[in-house]
This record gives sequence, C-alpha cells and structure tokens, in this order.
Amino acid sequence: MKALLFPGQGSQYIEMGLDFYNKFDIVKEIFLKVDDALNFSLSKIILNGPESELKLTQNTQPAIMTIGVSIFNVLNKEYGFNLKTSNYFAGHSLGEYTALVCAGSLSIERASYLLHERGKSMQLAVPPGEGAMLAVLGMTIDEVQKEIDLFSKEKDEVCEIANDNCEGQVVVSGKKNAINTFHANLKNKKKKGIILPVSAPFHCSLMINAANHMKSKIESSEFLKPHPNIISNVTAEEENDINKIKTLLIDQITSKVRWRESVDYMIKKGVKEFLEIGPGKVLSGLVKKINKDVKVSNINSIKDITNDKF
Repeated sequence: MKALLFPGQGSQYIEMGLDFYNKFDIVKEIFLKVDDALNFSLSKIILNGPESELKLTQNTQPAIMTIGVSIFNVLNKEYGFNLKTSNYFAGHSLGEYTALVCAGSLSIERASYLLHERGKSMQLAVPPGEGAMLAVLGMTIDEVQKEIDLFSKEKDEVCEIANDNCEGQVVVSGKKNAINTFHANLKNKKKKGIILPVSAPFHCSLMINAANHMKSKIESSEFLKPHPNIISNVTAEEENDINKIKTLLIDQITSKVRWRESVDYMIKKGVKEFLEIGPGKVLSGLVKKINKDVKVSNINSIKDITNDKF
C-alpha cells in the first residue's frame, strides 16, 4: 500500500518548480490558473521573488500548493504514473488543500483563493509581534503537554501544542511572552527548544478569528468526494465526507496538526511506501523518524523522477 504526502509552510524557496515550469506546458497552465484566480502574478513571486514576498503567508500557502499540484500533474500526465491508485493522500496543514486538489475534491482555482484568504486571516488574527512558536526537541507529546499543564497553572496565557510532527519534535504556539517563559522553563530543565521564524502563532486558539473568517468561505466552496481518501490533520484518520472535510478544514486552523498520528494511522492500515510531492523534503524526514521500516522518497525536481519512486 502507498500514500502521497504534500508539504506545508516552511518548504518554500525562490525558483521552486522552475525546471517543471520551463519544460512542461501543463505547469505553465496551472500557474496561469492560479494567477487568474488571485488577480495577481503569484508565478512571478514563485519564480523570481523577492523572498520577502514569497514569505508572506498569504503568498506562501497558495505557492506551495501550486508546486505540489504541478508536480502531481506532470507525474500523471507526462510520465504515466497512476498516482490515483495510492491508498491515501495526506498534507501537512496547508498541504491538506494540495491533497484535496490532487484527489479531485477541490479545484485549483478555489484552493488558491482559499489559501490566500487563509494566509491573510491567519496573519491578521494576532497583532504583529504578539505571537510566537517554539519547536521542542527530544520530548514526547505527552511530556510536552505535562510541561504545558504545569506552566498553565502559573500563567493564564495561551501556550498550546500546534504540531505533533514526530517523536521528539513537538511545536508549541501561543502568546510571545508565554512562549518565551515556557522556553526559559525548558532550558532550566535542560530541555531543548528553538524559537521558529514565523510571522504568527499558527494552529492554536489565538487563530479563532481566522477560523471564523474562513468558515463561510469554506462552507460555500464546492467540494467533491476525494479519491483516494484524505487523512485529516485534525482527526489523524481518513475522511471522504464532503461536509465533514469542510468542518475539519475550519477546525484545522485552531487545532494541532497530528502528523505523527496520521503517519502511524496509515502504516497501521498497511501503507509501506510514502512519496512526498512538492518543495523540500521535510515530510520525508519526519516519516523516517516516525518509522524506519517504511520506504520514503520525495519528488521536487525533474531529476528526482525515477521509476522506483512509485
């Protein structure tokens, strides 16, 4: 059994997908569709920068999706890979939208619009400089939650788990002061944490305004039943009910990304091969940390395409 994975924010870089864009008309068509849907040239930002523009989350989110969908279509239509025979599609945070597009559930035009709006609303949900995210290394999610519970008894500020990426890599999100104090507490206990260079505290209750903003936009969008089933970040289980998927995409904005559990779920269901499609190879690395016995590969350039990948 096989599964396709689609990356989230942080994997972006200038000129991502350039070799595909230069070689395949289908990619140029996808870029044009995204530009038309957004009423500005995201293509120029992806291919030429500046990096400061690509890093804006309202641009980063649709940009990463664009590259994932482009590579997926090249593999299917130019190289003859029948990726629809995969058992599951899964994406990390915004990557879930890429998965939905590739699974035929959501049009790329609507996904571009939703991700651009999602990025803007997430950025505006918390005033600049008031939020932060911390990667906690070498601790299980239960150990991190225990530390948060102890911390929360003393401080009445938001400090919540945002990402359960793999064993030993848990991301915490919340108010900047709370995150800094929590970080200091971990240091005192000889625990390692790294403040992440993000523009807002994603995937925590501080994102409630963003979730409220996106609710009607997601609910009014046309979704079709995905094939194959999508693994939800919120439930860490497969979903194919359209209304449930919409609700979970809204919940996802304030909920933690249950990536470790999602990968474990697919493995328990019999998945033995994972292929990451899109910029970077962050998810490939996480899967290897979650389970060393499964086959993991990634495609983010033409030279990565070999028959043994899938």
